[in-house]
Amino acid sequence: MELNNAVAVVTGANRGLGRHLAAQLVARGAKVYAAARRPETADLPGVTPLRLDVTDEESVRAAARTASDATLLVNNAGIFTPAPLVAGNPDAVRREMETNFFGPLIVTRSFAPVIEGNGGGAVLNVLSVLSWLHPAGLGSYAATKAAAWALTDATREELAPRGITVSALHVGYMDTDMAADVPADQKADPADVAAQALSGVEAGLPEILADEASRYVRQSLAAVPGAA
Repeated sequence: MELNNAVAVVTGANRGLGRHLAAQLVARGAKVYAAARRPETADLPGVTPLRLDVTDEESVRAAARTASDATLLVNNAGIFTPAPLVAGNPDAVRREMETNFFGPLIVTRSFAPVIEGNGGGAVLNVLSVLSWLHPAGLGSYAATKAAAWALTDATREELAPRGITVSALHVGYMDTDMAADVPADQKADPADVAAQALSGVEAGLPEILADEASRYVRQSLAAVPGAA
């Protein structure tokens, strides 16, 4: 889709990758609703702050009524906990699934009729290399991103007849607050990841692999688990 003159809703637009996505959308000529639980923190020049809590269905419906001209939805909001699935805090696991899986599902369900009514458009879901790679120590987060990958593939098929493309962004660790405590030798630049993501949406790509880690793991999916 053409991003110039698009109308984008970016969840979690007040920091990290979401902030870069919102800023670059403005630079590409889009109108941007910068959605956040606390809209006063969405202080980028040129954006329209929008209250939206992905875990609060009423706030999502209200946001969809406000952003009634939307043609692009970016499901970026998410949380990260290092919780393992068996030994981890079950409340943390449940909260992560509510935010990272049910959140984008609820937002997509609310905004799909809006985008369709405006002539069609696109949805971008921010996923992770952990959609495919599931280390035990990050079991909760990986499970939510695996579920969100399935959500992305299924909604792509479901929304295509309604004129809406659905893209998945996969990336490893980025240099953002969310991954600040993660020991990683190399972290992707979120500005570069945002640029790749938006170019992928413009090109209608179903999957956008934004770093070497995501490209390598994606190519390795056919390998036999545990094989040398």
